[in-house]
Amino acid sequence: MTGSVKAMAVMTFAALVAVATYSVVLGSNGWLWFGWVVLGLLTAGMAASRNA
Repeated sequence: MTGSVKAMAVMTFAALVAVATYSVVLGSNGWLWFGWVVLGLLTAGMAASRNA
């Protein structure tokens, strides 16, 4: 993995922790989870394009 893909993966993981913490403390928010899924798909797409 290149540096940008690693940075994106770290950011995706950090966002997962933040969204999960928010959901536990303040209740689930569908838009936050949707945003995290989009971020995860972008990260997966970047990783796949770098490995192709």
